[in-house]
Amino acid sequence: MEKSKRIQSIDILRGIVMIIMALDHTRDFFHHSAMTADPLAPASTTYPLFFTRWITHFCAPVFVMLSGISIYISSQNKTRAEASASMFKRGLWLIIAEITLVTFGITFNPFFNVIILQVIWAIGFSMILLSLISRISFKAVLFSGIILFVGHNMLDYVTAPQTGAAGALWNIFFRAFGSAIPISSTHIILTLYAILPWTAAMFIGYALGYWYNAGYSGSRRRKNLLITGSVMTIAFFLLRFINGYGDPSPRLTNGSFPHDLFSFLNTSKYPPSLMYLCMTLGPSLILLSIWEKTNTAWSRFVSVYGKVPFFYYILHFYLIHLFLIILFFSSGYGIKDISSPGLPFYFRPLNFGYDLWIVYVLWIVIVLLLYKPSQWFGRYKARNNYWWLKYI
Repeated sequence: MEKSKRIQSIDILRGIVMIIMALDHTRDFFHHSAMTADPLAPASTTYPLFFTRWITHFCAPVFVMLSGISIYISSQNKTRAEASASMFKRGLWLIIAEITLVTFGITFNPFFNVIILQVIWAIGFSMILLSLISRISFKAVLFSGIILFVGHNMLDYVTAPQTGAAGALWNIFFRAFGSAIPISSTHIILTLYAILPWTAAMFIGYALGYWYNAGYSGSRRRKNLLITGSVMTIAFFLLRFINGYGDPSPRLTNGSFPHDLFSFLNTSKYPPSLMYLCMTLGPSLILLSIWEKTNTAWSRFVSVYGKVPFFYYILHFYLIHLFLIILFFSSGYGIKDISSPGLPFYFRPLNFGYDLWIVYVLWIVIVLLLYKPSQWFGRYKARNNYWWLKYI
């Protein structure tokens, strides 16, 4: 089977968001207030803490959108039926991986008392939906994506079911953030990513993939990406100034510049609002346009991570947790402290942690330690065409 040609700008952008993503997860596990305070709360945060969290907002939506673009590109070597079957199988695998590999990497709980459904789950389920809609037509994906992208915030005005199967399904597909679904007296499923708002980003990405067809003009593609990204970015500013439709959390003002700035930028990620998606995907499309012909030392460095996103994603959680275990015992905690009531993470007590600058040091070390493994695996994938490699 012929391998799809890699797109340098996609690897660069994806590599950057993978690196930034590791910052967010390092902060979650090592910052002293990560479990006790909201870093985005305008009234109580600081500039360094706010922007440390805010910049990571770009990671999930860009990752999902680029997944859509990559799926479209890889589908060009297959029949519609073959592409659909491949998406379905990959989506199912990602859901299984989220429940097993990712959940354990995050919690280090061998009993799986809490199963966490996050971005890999959302991507997997969105792939399954994409496998079904793409069987109809490309236009069906495009229009479904636009409708979900622009229209899903209409559900902010709907009274949602709160209990029972209807409430659980509503949370899973539309509104989830920290929704707990009990599966036994000692085990729960924690849904953090509602499926369909993220599906919008994947469907839009798949539609954008059309501009990467082999016969499509490169200059026209860059122009289209620049225009589309600019329109999204402008839409974010206009919607946020209007302060009406497009986000369930309106911006608040009190005359204080830091507070008003933080509130303006603090759009809703759970689930991702229209403003949130425009704020993150708009600038990202502009960067895709700008970086298409970039080939420098820094771009080659970050693209190493972008070529093996799933491999890197899994490894970074296990490496973070390995560091956590070392620092946990080094800080004087013992066996009795491994599990904390109310927290799904082992080795992470509620008030454990360090100042933000230490978080940054740990983040840099973790990212650098993953460079060589990522480089090796990227080269291994480039040299081999085993069927299982497309799942990693």
